[in-house]
Amino acid sequence: MDSTERVRNTILGKETDRQPIYGWLKENLGNEISMKLGSVEAFEDRFEFDAAHIFGGPWSFDGESFDQIRSRHSELTPDVLLDYNLFTAPDNDSDFEQVKKEMAHHKQRERFCYMQTPGLFEHFNTVFGIENHLLYTALYPEELCELYRRQAEWTIRFADKCISLGTDMIHISDDWGSQKDMLFSPDTWKEIIYPNMKMVVDHIHSKGAFASLHSDGCIRKVLDGVRDIGFDVVHPWQENAGMPLDLYLGNYSNDFAVMGGICVQSAIGIMNREELEKEIRRIFSLLKGKRWICCTSHFVQKHCSVEDLTFAYELIYKLARE
Repeated sequence: MDSTERVRNTILGKETDRQPIYGWLKENLGNEISMKLGSVEAFEDRFEFDAAHIFGGPWSFDGESFDQIRSRHSELTPDVLLDYNLFTAPDNDSDFEQVKKEMAHHKQRERFCYMQTPGLFEHFNTVFGIENHLLYTALYPEELCELYRRQAEWTIRFADKCISLGTDMIHISDDWGSQKDMLFSPDTWKEIIYPNMKMVVDHIHSKGAFASLHSDGCIRKVLDGVRDIGFDVVHPWQENAGMPLDLYLGNYSNDFAVMGGICVQSAIGIMNREELEKEIRRIFSLLKGKRWICCTSHFVQKHCSVEDLTFAYELIYKLARE
């Protein structure tokens, strides 16, 4: 069984030969890993990672035009933005050259490749700033819903291009949660995010690919909606933000897989090795054999040493194969 088949079967709840493993490493520790081991790719090969998280392609807005529009307005509100057509064409080959190179590297190793794209709420945090954006969910819900619809249409075109290049899954990053609750009300989520996100996920499925959601924090109030949208994978299922694994195992394990388990906020790079080993063994005792891709909850942070990272993955490698 190769890595792509292993991850696909795990997502679908089918039998696999072992638990698939992965980790978000490069963003903060790329240089440190390279100094110790030669490259991040060498670390991935050493521990036989089953997946690849690929970034790239165009931003959904024309940056130069956006900067010009911002300079004309003292406050860029959703109603103002609706007057402009800023969305780029997300399917030009020249924008995907690096994506193609990374895809070829990982496909040579038969890995399951998933492509990152910003979600509806997360994209417009970049546009408005998160504080203004949260305010606008109350002041401009109809206008935001229309902007999200346009972003959803862009994401569909982006997904089509990525799938044509061999992507197995579109990974939509759309942080909705804080440590204790949603950033906005579930009613707002249902009104302006749900219909547009469902349109995207339905389209991805129509093309034969998987769709995954990344959302940090506590999103338990909208988990039924996440299920109804049809997401195949949820990352990271953050236990230390009011998302106990019992909630997943008892209510949603028949609906979608989870990717995560190795918390960068409370475990790896935080705990001493004895504590970390106990934590990793605890996670495996709960999730091994389930619809689970063992992965970090986010990018491993700089305070994690390469030695501690290696210690963790030596144990993960062993437990996945026992």
